[in-house]
Amino acid sequence: MTAPPAPAARTRHRHRPQPAGHHRPGPAHGPAPAGPSGSAGSSRAAGARWEAAMARALRTPTWVRLLPVLLLVADLVVEWAVPGSVAAGFLLTVIPVVVAFSGGPALVATATCVTVALQTLLALRVGHLTEQHHLWTYLATALAGTVGAGLAWQRRRQARDLVRVRAVADTLQHTVLRPVPARAGGLRTAGLYHPAQADVGIGGDLYEVCETEYGTRILLGDVRGKGLDAVRTVADVIGAFRVAAHETAELGELADKLDRHVRRGAEQDGDRELFVTAVLLQHRPGADEIDLVNRGHLAPLLLAPGSAGTVPCADDLPLGLGHLAPGPAEPPASVPLPPGRTLVLHTDGLTEARDRTGAFYPLAARLTTLPATDPDAVVAFLDHDVRRHAGSLTDDVAVLAFATT
Repeated sequence: MTAPPAPAARTRHRHRPQPAGHHRPGPAHGPAPAGPSGSAGSSRAAGARWEAAMARALRTPTWVRLLPVLLLVADLVVEWAVPGSVAAGFLLTVIPVVVAFSGGPALVATATCVTVALQTLLALRVGHLTEQHHLWTYLATALAGTVGAGLAWQRRRQARDLVRVRAVADTLQHTVLRPVPARAGGLRTAGLYHPAQADVGIGGDLYEVCETEYGTRILLGDVRGKGLDAVRTVADVIGAFRVAAHETAELGELADKLDRHVRRGAEQDGDRELFVTAVLLQHRPGADEIDLVNRGHLAPLLLAPGSAGTVPCADDLPLGLGHLAPGPAEPPASVPLPPGRTLVLHTDGLTEARDRTGAFYPLAARLTTLPATDPDAVVAFLDHDVRRHAGSLTDDVAVLAFATT
């Protein structure tokens, strides 16, 4: 994301490069606590998940698993192809170490015993069973097996550590970016979140859906920058929104609070260029309209079967830069949202996804081809279609779609 233009006058920020950003991850709240019988089932399920995670962490390419067999075949070919006076059994010495890259200590020990036994048979075939050269070969193979067993044990230990770290990271991800609920107040909602680095789980995009006494409040935004600093800002802004959304009656004041919060964080971190583009929405149950505040973010799209149009709204400076504006921020805009219409919020990782020719993803044009504009259908379509267009995503992508019930 590049810095916004100088604030002498308010301008619309349409195609700034900025990080953008899982299919609806399901209900926002977890299942009800399980009873005694449910606890046992939960334990079994947790054990199964752990075993599956360990299997993934220990998975090796097929050629690595086949390499010991290939070495064995190669040695046997050499043994039968060369004169009996030439001993090639020493080539098998590396097999226990190779097995360590695809198996555990027990498999390495088995491979070591089998290898020594085979070397013994090959030496016996030519009558050299107790020659010094062969004795050293047996010893070297046993030592290789010992080293291989240690390597296999260390590999499994590192895999366990990796699984634990990933489990903690996954928990933190779902704490910061909670699953988008299927319903929130009077809205049906769906969400899509794809960080550019899938192994990280969180990128520079953020979203949150809160049900408050003032109605359903929604935030979608994009932090300037990337990496751990952006992730930290994402967690900070979402935390501030979750608190302020319940304590602030006016949507405009809520945006101002977030603006001041981001600015304080930037001052504390010494990052004077930190800002967050964001869209804040509010919907009261039973209403056919929403209130909308845009702080330097891409304008939402309003969908109907066969059409997709940009929602006209004031475009104020991003969160963290509001103090640079020449005047007060614009009041929230009221946007009609009648039944049958769907509002789509997105980050620029979606619209700036490029195909092989460098063409951007034509979001509005693609949405007009949808026969149905249900939030779930919209999100599922975008999840598939943007990948078809770009092949792989190099930026974060976040999408929220919602409609009245």
